[in-house]
Amino acid sequence: MFRNFAIVPRIIFGRGSFNQLDDILQEKRTTGGFMVFILDDVFKTKPLEGRLPMRGNDKLVHVNVDQEPKTGYIDALVEQINGFSEGSPDGIIGIGGGSTLDIAKAVSLLLTNPGSSADYQGWDLIQIPGVYKVGIPTLSGTGAEISRTTILTGPEKKLGINSDYTLYDQILLDPELVTGAPKDQWFYTGMDCYIHDVESLAGTFINQFSRAYGEKSLEMCRQVFLEEHDDAADKLMMASYFGGMSIAYSQVGACHALSYGLSFILDVHHGIGCCIAFDQLEEFYPEGVAEFKQMMEHHQISLPRNITASLSDSEMERMIGVALALEPLWENCLGGNWRELMTPERARKLYERM
Repeated sequence: MFRNFAIVPRIIFGRGSFNQLDDILQEKRTTGGFMVFILDDVFKTKPLEGRLPMRGNDKLVHVNVDQEPKTGYIDALVEQINGFSEGSPDGIIGIGGGSTLDIAKAVSLLLTNPGSSADYQGWDLIQIPGVYKVGIPTLSGTGAEISRTTILTGPEKKLGINSDYTLYDQILLDPELVTGAPKDQWFYTGMDCYIHDVESLAGTFINQFSRAYGEKSLEMCRQVFLEEHDDAADKLMMASYFGGMSIAYSQVGACHALSYGLSFILDVHHGIGCCIAFDQLEEFYPEGVAEFKQMMEHHQISLPRNITASLSDSEMERMIGVALALEPLWENCLGGNWRELMTPERARKLYERM
C-alpha cells in the first residue's frame, strides 16, 4: 500500500510576513474566545514578544527548552491552559525553535485527546484533531514546522507523537526571525536538516518524491554551510522545509536513532546529539560525514567528545534499547534484515566512540 499522508495546508513565506499573523488569526477567532501564544522564553521581554498580535483574552505562555521537551512538561502546560476561565482556546501559536514548535503541537493535541502525552508516543495513536495551531520557527533546520511528529521524552522512551493530526494548520516562515541566533545553535539546528537529507537520500525507503525534496534541500544546505550568500537565512529556512518534506515520504536513519538514545540518557539536545552521532557514522554515510566535517571546519565548530565515557553499564543498555526500538529508522538505513546488521554489540561500539 502507498502512504496517503497529509501536509501542512497553509503556508506563508517571506521577510516581514510575521506582520500578517494578526490577519491570519482573525479568521479563526470566535466571539469571547482567545488564542494562546506559546513563546520560547529566550524572547521574554525581547522585541519579538512585543510584536505578538494579542487581543482581548489572549494568553501568553513562556516555555523553557533548556532541556528536551518531556511528556510531564506537556501535561503541566495542558493543565495550565485548561485552567483558564475562558475555556478552550481558539488556537495555539507556537513561536521558537524546533522544541518550542513540538511543544505547541503536543499541547494542541492534548487539549482534545484525554490522558497523558506519554500515552500517544508512537505511530497514529491520536484519534481526535487538536486545537487549531500555527507554527512560526525562529531557527531553521529541524523541520518541526512541517513534520507530523512532535518529539518528546517520556518516562520510558524518547519517541514522537506521530500522526497526521500533529501537523500544523498554518505555518509562517519569516527569515527575519532567525537573525541573531547563537552560532553554535544555528549550526547544530541547521545540521539536523543536512542529516535529514543525507539519511533520506541514502535510505532504502527512497523514492522520487523524497529525492526531489531531499536533493534540493541538500543543495541549499551546501550553499549555506560551505559558501557565503546574502540570503543564507532564506535558503536555510526553505532547506528545512524541503528536508522535512523529504523524510515525510521516506524516513531518517541511523544517526537519528542513535541521537534519540543520547537525548534520553544524557539529555543532549537534538541538534547537537545528531552532530555527535553523525560524526561517528562514516561506515553508513561516508560522503555525508566527510562533508559534515568540512562544514564544521568552515564554521570553526568543535563537538563535545567522550560524552558516553562515564555511563554505567545499565545506562548504556538503556541507551541502546531506546535507539534500537526505532525500527523504521533502522529499516530505512539497513533494510529489512537490519536486526542482523545492527546488533546491540555494534550499537554499543558506536556509542563508545561518541
